[in-house]
Amino acid sequence: MIQRRDVFQAIADPTRRQIISMVAEQPLNVNAIADSFDVSRQAISLHIKILVECELLKIKKQGRERYCEVQLDQLREVDKWLAQYRKLFEKKLDNLENYLEKLKQERQHGK
Repeated sequence: MIQRRDVFQAIADPTRRQIISMVAEQPLNVNAIADSFDVSRQAISLHIKILVECELLKIKKQGRERYCEVQLDQLREVDKWLAQYRKLFEKKLDNLENYLEKLKQERQHGK
């Protein structure tokens, strides 16, 4: 399947994030997912279609039912993107920790 959208577009929508969370717990059919939202089944189907296109969900047919299963491998791209900012925040927190330790030592020595 050719990806039409990227994973960042898929998780940008809160409904799609909620669908991912629900399906991560257990595979669900489209009707069960749609019953949890106050929007039309067609709207949920569109969200699911986007998640499938982004390879965050896959559909498995069991008899007449179509079950959505989560595929979280694509979220590694998000984690990789966030890692650069995680390092930046860690560096800032380390600098703050060093500054606070320096202040603590200055107070102990009466400066």
